[in-house]
Amino acid sequence: GPHSRAHLNADSPDGWFCEEARRKIGMDAFLCDPAKPYWGFASWNAFFTREFRPGARPVARPDDHRIIVSACEASPYNVRENAQLYDHFWLKAQPYSLREMLASTPLARVQRFVGGSVYQGYLSAFNYHRWHAPVAGHIREAYNVDGTYYSNTEAQGLDPGGLNHSQGYTTAVAARAVIIIDCDDPAIGEVACVFVGMAEVSSCRIVALPGQHVEKGEELGYFQYGGSTWCAIFRPGVIETFVPQPPYRDDGPPILVNAHLATAKR
Repeated sequence: GPHSRAHLNADSPDGWFCEEARRKIGMDAFLCDPAKPYWGFASWNAFFTREFRPGARPVARPDDHRIIVSACEASPYNVRENAQLYDHFWLKAQPYSLREMLASTPLARVQRFVGGSVYQGYLSAFNYHRWHAPVAGHIREAYNVDGTYYSNTEAQGLDPGGLNHSQGYTTAVAARAVIIIDCDDPAIGEVACVFVGMAEVSSCRIVALPGQHVEKGEELGYFQYGGSTWCAIFRPGVIETFVPQPPYRDDGPPILVNAHLATAKR
């Protein structure tokens, strides 16, 4: 509510609109009006889910289906091949367990992703927190999954910064939204997006609904309040190459939303 806007001001060092903060989050790229009280935001959460100005994040090659774009403004965290239907979280391992990640998706559809690729990226609390379609196509599924809070895998060690060392694990246990898009290019087929609320983040808001057609770069939903993580899951044999290459660092610079993330095979 309105009471949450206490720090939406230009007072240094705590105001979100002070010079240092504006530079950190790139406020010039976002829709706002510095002439209005609180720059036009109705609440702190409205500020957190702020939108980019038109043209701030152009879609890479919008008419080329082979160019898959990033659904989030997120730092590369991991790429795994040969994802399995079920897997176990053993010491120092965080495999992707597809049946658990896609909890309410029919088994027959989940099985189409077995042996495929998983890309994961990390959003810090300073990043843009809306999600956009990585491919053009029809929404086949869009649903929320209830999950745990602050659960992490002990083998990764305690991370007081917010579960960053357990991100692979959280894809199967944390509150999340699942959106599956049937790409307009049948050679790519279905692409599953899993938007995971880390730590206290449980508000995963879906705005694109089943049956709707989305263009590449069109908004799918958004996180509320805090850092988060997301995955794109592809069927086997679809991806030729990912733009991010190892070593991956979740504190590295983000791949911009709508920027080139991966190239599909011809």
